[in-house]
Amino acid sequence: MKSRVLGARVSVLGVALCAAYSMGAEAQSVNLLREVVVTASRFSESVDALPYGVSVITAQEIEASGATSVSEAIMKILGVPGRLDTSGGNNYAVDLRGFGQTSDSNQVVILDGRRLNEQDLSGTNMGIIPIESVQRIEVIRGNAAVMYGEGATGGAILISTKAGQGVERHNAAVVSASTGSYGLQELRTSATVAAGAVSLDVAGSERKSDGHRDNFASTNNNLDATVQWSNDWLRVGAQAARNLLHSGLPGSLTAAQYDADPHTAKSMVNYGQIKSEVYGVFAEAILEDWKLGFDYGERNKKQAYYSPSYYSDANVDAISANLRARNERKGETFANVFTVGADMGDWKYDDLAPSKARSQSNAIYITDDISYLPSGTRLSLGVRNETVKKTRDGVATGVDDSQTAWDVGLTQDLGQGVHVYGRTGQSFRFANVDEINFVTPGTSLKPQTSKDVELGARWQYAKGRAELRWYRSDLNNEIGYDGTAIGPNSVFGYDGANVNFDPTRREGVEFEGRHDISTSVALRVNAAARQARFVSGQYADKDVALVPAHTAGLGLDWKVAAGHLLNFGVNWVSSQSPDFANKCTMPSYTTVDARYSYSMKSAEFALGVSNLGDTKYYTQAYGCTAAGVTTSIYPEAGRAVTATAKLKF
Repeated sequence: MKSRVLGARVSVLGVALCAAYSMGAEAQSVNLLREVVVTASRFSESVDALPYGVSVITAQEIEASGATSVSEAIMKILGVPGRLDTSGGNNYAVDLRGFGQTSDSNQVVILDGRRLNEQDLSGTNMGIIPIESVQRIEVIRGNAAVMYGEGATGGAILISTKAGQGVERHNAAVVSASTGSYGLQELRTSATVAAGAVSLDVAGSERKSDGHRDNFASTNNNLDATVQWSNDWLRVGAQAARNLLHSGLPGSLTAAQYDADPHTAKSMVNYGQIKSEVYGVFAEAILEDWKLGFDYGERNKKQAYYSPSYYSDANVDAISANLRARNERKGETFANVFTVGADMGDWKYDDLAPSKARSQSNAIYITDDISYLPSGTRLSLGVRNETVKKTRDGVATGVDDSQTAWDVGLTQDLGQGVHVYGRTGQSFRFANVDEINFVTPGTSLKPQTSKDVELGARWQYAKGRAELRWYRSDLNNEIGYDGTAIGPNSVFGYDGANVNFDPTRREGVEFEGRHDISTSVALRVNAAARQARFVSGQYADKDVALVPAHTAGLGLDWKVAAGHLLNFGVNWVSSQSPDFANKCTMPSYTTVDARYSYSMKSAEFALGVSNLGDTKYYTQAYGCTAAGVTTSIYPEAGRAVTATAKLKF
């Protein structure tokens, strides 16, 4: 086992070092690029000051890649592995640090300061966000619990819209129309109307597709509007958004069915429908040395699923609020940044059963960053206490507990654009309202905790950036579903329950780099070797299900001539297992995407091809037969061509 892990690390380190060498070969002097500013700490600051990895995707990169959703952009541009969301609607569940089927419960999604995660197992639908409205996506790798609370052991995805960032305060509009394979028809629009200190941003989209399988046709409608007022010290605004998704649900296939025809469906009549509405207000202010921020949001989701033998109709109402303050002071020798904040959440679920569930949380966090300016050293300290109460009808023992997250980090400027960092900390999560409902009789689920360590180095030079990270997370009482555990239905001969697993470990190496080969050609490289493994117990030395050990991505942007841009991307994902006993294997796969665009004044025409090689593969499977054959397979799409016309006003 150790030799395999060491070999994996050496191979990825070799790729990383070779890429870093080739990137720096042309850099004879350090003429640093513009400083990269992120909001990972809930306030704007340089990424080089942070003691953890943050990857940034800009609106320009999203446009060049042709990505039509947030999850697609993260997968294509950062090489993060993802799994097809079985609810349809062009949504994927991405996995930042190897949590497999529970990845969504172990990473947090934030949209303009408001948390989108659900408190059940339905998953976070990033497909509800109109991609035209997105200004940037920041991906925090690893423990983000001090800032973002429970379920942030794997990291956080921070999505900022143009309106939420307060940028582009001038009159502008974009309209694009796409058509393509699998009956795709899509219309996307966005506009900003500015009049003095007041501005209005509107974005919307309508997407229809027959899907790449029988009974996988879907329609997806998004509409988002934000109005705001600002001056030199204050910005206030309000937002409203709506999303409607309707999709057929073809179900999973056996290995034999998949081999015979991956386009077929298990069911021709099952379907689902989700309607989401979001309302919120926000404010930001600067008062001398203090920066203040406030976000409040209300969200309603109505979801229905139909099959001949089952019908579900549920309603979710969620409220989230956060208040934060940051004080910055700088002297000749020392600088100090102090942040304090409070978060509140109230999530309610009600269905036809009738069954009611509720999750309430309150948290306070404090961070302090002390910099010794002569040496470029920064010490970061943070702590968070969160109290949670979760209940569900029919469940005698819910969750009524509190946990503390903390981290300590050190960042050192070595000069010549090089920064190194290290940090250690603790993160946690509680069982959600679905997990507490299906456990071994007579037991309750304990909180999951993780001890986290990360080391990294960043290099910014004349023509690019590179970053190398190593991390380890040791988890106790990890929460997940075990199909072999004694559960509520075991008396009827059907095992399976949500459990606290024996100790597990996440460990890995990540590299990402971007380099301008010339004024017209830019290269992007991502590589990772990760291990998600049981340390002891029933599955000792076995891999956690649905976690590939290796991933690698290569992207190339080539300005062929004035107005002509070619984007090329290759992503490789190694094999993985769908079961904890590792008796089955899901094959590795490589996908190639290409996109050509031509811009002429205010118009752009593009032709994109995804899965250029028409690779037959799947990212989602739930089962393993006694004979060691993977089953319950959800196939991915083959080659797909998309043509797009865009007008900017």
